[in-house]
Amino acid sequence: MIRFEDVSVTYDGAAAPALRGVDLAIPEGELALLVGPSGVGKSTLLGAVSGLVPHFTGGTLRGRVTVGGRDTRLHPPRELADLVGTVGQDPLAHFVTDTVEDELAYGMECLGLPADTMRRRVEETLDLLGLAELRERPIASLSGGQQQRVAIGSVLTPHPKVLVLDEPTSALDPAAAEEVLAVLQRLVHDLGTTVLMAEHRLERVVQYADQVVLLPEAGAAPVTGTPAEMMAVSPVYPPVVSLGRLAGWTPLPLSVRDARRRAGALRERLAEVTPQEPAAPARTVEPPRLPVSTKRFGLFRRRPQTAAAPASASGTTGATPAAVLDGVTLRRGRTEVLRDVTLSLAPGETVALMGRNGAGKSTLLRTLVGMEAPSAGRVRLPGGAAPRTTAPRELLRRVGLVPQDPRDLLYADTVAGECAAADRDAGAAAGSCRALVDELLPGLADAAHPRDLSEGQRLALALAVILTAEPALLLLDEPTRGLDYAAKHRLAGVLRELAARGHAVVLATHDVELAADVAHRVVILAEGEVVADGPMAEVVVSSPAFAPQVTKIIGSGPWLTVPQIRRALEAA
Repeated sequence: MIRFEDVSVTYDGAAAPALRGVDLAIPEGELALLVGPSGVGKSTLLGAVSGLVPHFTGGTLRGRVTVGGRDTRLHPPRELADLVGTVGQDPLAHFVTDTVEDELAYGMECLGLPADTMRRRVEETLDLLGLAELRERPIASLSGGQQQRVAIGSVLTPHPKVLVLDEPTSALDPAAAEEVLAVLQRLVHDLGTTVLMAEHRLERVVQYADQVVLLPEAGAAPVTGTPAEMMAVSPVYPPVVSLGRLAGWTPLPLSVRDARRRAGALRERLAEVTPQEPAAPARTVEPPRLPVSTKRFGLFRRRPQTAAAPASASGTTGATPAAVLDGVTLRRGRTEVLRDVTLSLAPGETVALMGRNGAGKSTLLRTLVGMEAPSAGRVRLPGGAAPRTTAPRELLRRVGLVPQDPRDLLYADTVAGECAAADRDAGAAAGSCRALVDELLPGLADAAHPRDLSEGQRLALALAVILTAEPALLLLDEPTRGLDYAAKHRLAGVLRELAARGHAVVLATHDVELAADVAHRVVILAEGEVVADGPMAEVVVSSPAFAPQVTKIIGSGPWLTVPQIRRALEAA
């Protein structure tokens, strides 16, 4: 169904091809998973299938790409629309109408399908993706995860023979991701649809793939094979594979179920050791603004922390809180988006804010930074400051938000321009922001335009812009979208360093693996209310939806991550 014949793609002005020497065949009715580190050309390969490369992106495509016998060089995307459905990393760039129902029908209208067929397929798709309650909602009012489901639904309704998906589950909560993947499985198995998917959250999808296409590095030819074969050599792999490598299991497990069947001996060994809990949060009064001279490359020199009593489950201590929400309710029309939320965020504490799509996580973060005004209750930053009445330059030092769409923070024409502006706004030494970018994502060119960056690269740049001001409270909304495992590891290191220095960090995330790695505490929202609030190990162990893979595999004790198990075994 999809065939690449000696394909290379070189973008205008690029020093080297984004893809080189790609020979690849994907049969009809298979789910092929495209994996590899960030920046190796996965999105370029997907774009070549849909015709976006080179018709929309520009550049030069050598060789031949055919889909269902059509040469994509000779057929622009509009002539492939009946055959190929595409969802990119950014759902907002995909939408052309205002409401959910209209968006689901738009592609079929363009193909001239009968009205009764369109009505039936819209209803089927609303049910398949759990969108029925949102059918009349404006797309702009939806959460990021809800928008992603709508984008996927809009390409399902025309019933294409090929689906090309770039990070389709990145903004979805675990339950919604399982629903979407179940739909894709049904399309592949029952209708013979061919699916080519790039995804960094391999723990969600690798067990469903028929074959894996591995791009090991930029410019390298892809390697294909079964998921088990490719995970044995891939530089990126999910926790279940990492645990299999640590335990020496052959063949490597791809799913929690496979790993649980082999984990008996490992459980016995772990029963004799005590899990190392995440380090207790450092406790200080409000983190002082450090002189620029105390910075080191990329991160910060530590200063001695003032010892204090351990945090309670709610995060309150004798230290001055980094932020307090007291009975916060927020209404939009007749809908209560937040309902009587009371939280205290302590210095040095990393909090994972979790819950299904539309639970109110992003709204809570925007309320903390002053972008939303509570209908009732109050929000206070250190010193009793209210975010909506604090001067912008002072607010930068108290609280910083990296939103779901990093482009909301980026307005310069180059990476260098963004960094220079961040240094000026924060009153930091020249080069401070650039050093943070290099720490988070090495190799990002100064001359690159932010709009030309991948989702992961834009996130790293936006995070560096916010961190330049060293805010006492750092808020991140879905911070791992577009990040591979290596980039997530670097991000986790930065967040641990900030927490150790006394900064409070709040992550609104569906990435349970990142939360298990860095969070001291979990707050779960449902319908705008706090339904759980406690230490990470206690909350996730009892939650089938939010438990990381390691917890599900071991099944007893608060085991959360593979590094935690490795350290325990080495110490035993």
